[in-house]
Amino acid sequence: MPEWYLFLQLSQLEARVNKTLKYIFAGLVVIVLVLGSFAGGFVAGHMLPFAGIPGLESPVVTAPPTTSPEQQSATPEEFQTLFVPFWEAWTLVHENYVDQPVDDLALMRGAINGMMQALGDEHSSYMDPLSYEQANASLEGEYEGIGAYVDTTTEFLTITSPMPGSPAERAGLLPGDQVVAIDGVDMTGIDAEVARTKVIGPEGSTVHLTILREGEAELLEFDVTREKIVLKSSSGEMLENDIAYIQVTTFGTKTTPELLDTLATLMAQNPKGIILDLRNNGGGFLSTSVEVTSQFVDEGVVLYEQYGNGSRETYEVLAGGLATDKTIPMVVLINEGSASASEIVAGALQDLGRAKLVGTVSYGKGSVQNWIPLSGENGAVRITIAKWLTPNENTIHQVGLTPDVAMDMTIEDRQAGLDPQLDKAVEVLLEMIGN
Repeated sequence: MPEWYLFLQLSQLEARVNKTLKYIFAGLVVIVLVLGSFAGGFVAGHMLPFAGIPGLESPVVTAPPTTSPEQQSATPEEFQTLFVPFWEAWTLVHENYVDQPVDDLALMRGAINGMMQALGDEHSSYMDPLSYEQANASLEGEYEGIGAYVDTTTEFLTITSPMPGSPAERAGLLPGDQVVAIDGVDMTGIDAEVARTKVIGPEGSTVHLTILREGEAELLEFDVTREKIVLKSSSGEMLENDIAYIQVTTFGTKTTPELLDTLATLMAQNPKGIILDLRNNGGGFLSTSVEVTSQFVDEGVVLYEQYGNGSRETYEVLAGGLATDKTIPMVVLINEGSASASEIVAGALQDLGRAKLVGTVSYGKGSVQNWIPLSGENGAVRITIAKWLTPNENTIHQVGLTPDVAMDMTIEDRQAGLDPQLDKAVEVLLEMIGN
């Protein structure tokens, strides 16, 4: 195709697209040019799906520039040439698509979504404005939905754990349930993250879920009325035999102060042992994982961040933890729903010799994402900027943490209200106390 024709098409396009949209698309090119300089923006994506879906960001992490030498030396003319096919496709859609007018904003966001998918990284993605708002809200401690932790990296949206007292729990949803249809619409081939956004919604509204459950011959149908979900990220109680039980369900903005309150109450009762329950905790802020770890150890490395250029950043234990006395033995509960920030904490406590892990192999999310908001309230991009390593410099990405004591928990156990993993943790801890 001759060059003059392309420029003619581009000129015609510019005449049709309003000034605002032109600036938005110019921003697309800017993103490509300067993405590296934003790589240290918002720490995010340490959460597997969210509490309803947790997953996402805040403190600043400084990462080295990620632009390649080719990108750094590219001229504006070279980038203009690179984007010629994009603008050509844009023009062809506007001139040939059957249903006109097309939604320019949707096309722009779709282009960003396609760019993120082209990275081939399951944890790098585009969040539209609603998804970005909801993701941040869950880490702030409240959102509107059904109240379930989920996995969005699976073929179908999968429940990892209904939240205690939530609409999801009351309706009878169980860990492992796969959402194969929402409001009668088949979710086959639909990205699980898209399915997640269809499940959450305004308080008082109802969503109909079609569930595939292991062991059931037929699909199950559930009507769940959405509510405002207030997330308690840390809680605890004293068990028999003077064992302090602490559950951390997410790593958000309120986790550390809530954990401090929990520990202050429990440690005042002079526990003989500690159980930290991180099961089905999908993660959250990296900085919060460092703060949580630091409550149980008084020195050492919590994790290393390894960047693509070979450099790394070291995160050390923070001083002043409330439960660092090593004469009080400790067990950490993990399962396949323990991911990212949960694995940072569990991996550090295991490597530093502070705790034994009990349960099943964890999820295996050993990467670090930055959540970078886009201009014009157009959502955000989540970009993997690093891999993280345990204090012993092990990577758990797509491998997970191996518990010191393996103990499974079946659907039958859950349905019967049994918790063999917690029972095993108590048993292991009593042996440690005895020794």
